[in-house]
Amino acid sequence: MEDFNTNSSVVDYDLYGIVGIRLINPSERDIKNLSKLYASFRSELRREPDITIHYKENWQIGDIFYLGLDEAGFNDDGFYILSSGRSPLKIKIPFEQIGNKCELVCEQGIGGIPLLNHIINLTFLKKKYLPIHASAFLYNDVGALVIGWSKGGKSEALFSFIKNGAKFVGDETVIISPDGKKMFGIPVPVSIWEWQFSEMQELMPPLSNQKKILFKGVHFIEWVHRVSSKSILKNNSIIKMMGDALPALRRQLNIRIGPEVIFDGKVQWEMVNLDKIILAMSHSKNEISVKECSENKIASRMINSNLHELDSFYNYYSTFKFAFPGLSNNFLERVPEIYNNLLSKALSGIESYKVLHPYPVSFEKLYRAMEPIFQTRKNSTNKEE
Repeated sequence: MEDFNTNSSVVDYDLYGIVGIRLINPSERDIKNLSKLYASFRSELRREPDITIHYKENWQIGDIFYLGLDEAGFNDDGFYILSSGRSPLKIKIPFEQIGNKCELVCEQGIGGIPLLNHIINLTFLKKKYLPIHASAFLYNDVGALVIGWSKGGKSEALFSFIKNGAKFVGDETVIISPDGKKMFGIPVPVSIWEWQFSEMQELMPPLSNQKKILFKGVHFIEWVHRVSSKSILKNNSIIKMMGDALPALRRQLNIRIGPEVIFDGKVQWEMVNLDKIILAMSHSKNEISVKECSENKIASRMINSNLHELDSFYNYYSTFKFAFPGLSNNFLERVPEIYNNLLSKALSGIESYKVLHPYPVSFEKLYRAMEPIFQTRKNSTNKEE
């Protein structure tokens, strides 16, 4: 058992009065990192926290068995994540507790805590609130939830309406109330891709010198690979390696930034009505179409999109079960079933649309195509089942 200092400093965050998070003995850096996103939710808890994070100075975890190449490990005290990307870290995650009162342990100064957003979302789910991989905004007092697969246009719809006076509710993660009448956002960094910069110049913060150098470096490698692939060097091993590396390099052509930084004054950290659901999908045609559709079809797609977003979490959960063969979490095993039951009830009767568009898409054209659905009630004769 860990020996926790009961006199440690305590910092609380209260997410909508539903999920409470408590930091015990965090360093200033730890508080700063969490407060980049959760500052608006900092509030003393008047109840027991759902998620407690104990920070340990110069934490020594003793001998462990490794799982992967220093990626994770375990010993008699628990299961540990030991790296995030290329950064070493120490964090103990009790997967058997997730959904109930959950106590994490990590080293002071850890920076970001891997899987924390997943753990928060799953805690909401255990309380019958639905975490959805989506974007959401409030436009003319109408609350819109935009779902879709990666590169489907969720963020593009959000950005295009914010440019035209909407308020930010959420991006990446939006929570729906059990009755489907309300929704609210959970603060996660907003990803803005390089091609989107010109579409929202008035919102963009100055790029750091580090990002400018990175972007120029990726474009230089793209240029060298493109030119060399048309020459006698196309079979050169270095040129082939460049080609293999380009997909990963292109994924760096974005910035991640807190919503309150880029949408200053346009962020709504409150529950809003859920009035419309929009399924956004890119297609091969060079046109934008907007049609009403069945909420049942949208619900089934939402389930699979959300389960896909949990892939990285469940990879670690499988590793945890390998480490402790007799230990599992009944709630985590039932997550697909829970999503299915809650979504079918929560989405019943909500006005639903499908938006198809080319990708990349002009923000202004997307806004003009979608804006009429915020002015009219649904017409059942134009509904796509």
